[in-house]
Amino acid sequence: MIEDFDRCYRAAASRDSRFDGWFFTAVTSTGIYCRPSCPALTPKRDNVRFFRTAAAAQGAGFRACRRCRPDASPGSPEWNVRSDVVARAMRLIADGAVDRGGVEGLAARLGYSVRQLHRLLTAEVGAGPLALARAQRAQAARTLIETTALPMAAVAFAAGFASIRQFNDTVRSVFAATPSDLRRAARHTHATVDTGPLSVSLRLAYRRPFAKEAWLRFLSARLVAGVETIDGRVYRRSLRLPHGAAAVALSDDDGAVRCLLALDDHRDLVAAVNRCRRLLDLDADPMAVHDALADDPHLRPAVRREPGRRVIGSVDGTEVAVRTVLGQQVSVAGARTTAGRLTGLFGKPLTRAVGGVTHLFPDAATLADADIGQAGLTRRRAAAVRALATAIAEGAVDLDGGADPTQVRDTLQRLPGVGPWTTEYVALRALRDPDAFPATDLGLRKAAERVGIPSASLDAHARRWRPWRAYAAEYLWSTLEGTSR
Repeated sequence: MIEDFDRCYRAAASRDSRFDGWFFTAVTSTGIYCRPSCPALTPKRDNVRFFRTAAAAQGAGFRACRRCRPDASPGSPEWNVRSDVVARAMRLIADGAVDRGGVEGLAARLGYSVRQLHRLLTAEVGAGPLALARAQRAQAARTLIETTALPMAAVAFAAGFASIRQFNDTVRSVFAATPSDLRRAARHTHATVDTGPLSVSLRLAYRRPFAKEAWLRFLSARLVAGVETIDGRVYRRSLRLPHGAAAVALSDDDGAVRCLLALDDHRDLVAAVNRCRRLLDLDADPMAVHDALADDPHLRPAVRREPGRRVIGSVDGTEVAVRTVLGQQVSVAGARTTAGRLTGLFGKPLTRAVGGVTHLFPDAATLADADIGQAGLTRRRAAAVRALATAIAEGAVDLDGGADPTQVRDTLQRLPGVGPWTTEYVALRALRDPDAFPATDLGLRKAAERVGIPSASLDAHARRWRPWRAYAAEYLWSTLEGTSR
């Protein structure tokens, strides 16, 4: 799309928020880059350049607009649709992989050399992995500066910077303001500054439309005791993060999702935000989904009734995979009960319980060695969970954002007790594959019959929904009373 100057310029001229995150508009006469929906006057065509990433705009010498805050745009939905190395790299960078393991670690996880990875990213998105990570650190720093009372030195290292000088230079370069200027401006505009030293409050942007009720209904039917709660319209849960644990509260907030994090370690901010976005599918392109699925007369009523449904993902691939195995051939309520027992027996308690959220879901290494039959599982189901947990703990199965969905499917299929339904459901929830489709699901087949699609021809009919079959599945499930998997 970035090569299509006219299309980008029309989107920017119309201030179309659907394109926020897809590209960034830079103005040579001011040295500023914006999101397409920026309310400022549309610049002259001769003064405009378009970039696919904020990092590319920053690398070309532009600073972020203070009015539209392009650094807080939704992420590009392109990286969710694709499974090539560039998309996988972008997902890992968004999760903070460069800050934790460096570019060398990122390249090794993807099976490429540092030089190859840099060349691929620069050619496609206009910036290498270090520049992309730098832009992300700048956004994390701004969030911590504006929403916490942390000393600036603590902000610098929590955001992933190697030194105070690097932190100061980057903030000045990206935002044309010092860190102290940003904090004073935030207080002047009455931004929330939490008194808790490990609390961060922020708004997570998304593209409209957004089916606000759907995600609450889905999660409320599957709450695992100790791990998740819903109080009114606020969803809370625990998070396992690279440097510690966290608890998060998510709620609707007038065009965004309010995210309140209580972190054990502020270095986990980037990973926590990324995982919350993945959980609620906030980087999706709902209009592309709508245009593809509403064209089918069988799905059209469901799509029009609740536009903007998301595919609820996960904050922890291991948790989703284990819960999927627990849900084989049992009700949603039954799987939820068993997951709660596992948590009570083997989950790690949080250092600070938050509103009924008391534990982390057990990790793969723990489940691989535990006597999980104590949770009331049959011998066969317990063996399947243990085999899955062992494969994850040993690295044979990788369920993070950098995994290749085809490779993960092949590996899962070879595990005992894991069949096509389990594999596709894990791909749908944990791998965030927008084209995953558990065609053998009984609820899905029942829903297909209800909307006039013979279940025997569901697989063939579903081909017309590609690459959005996961969203089609959500709309089919929505036609049933309550919600199915």
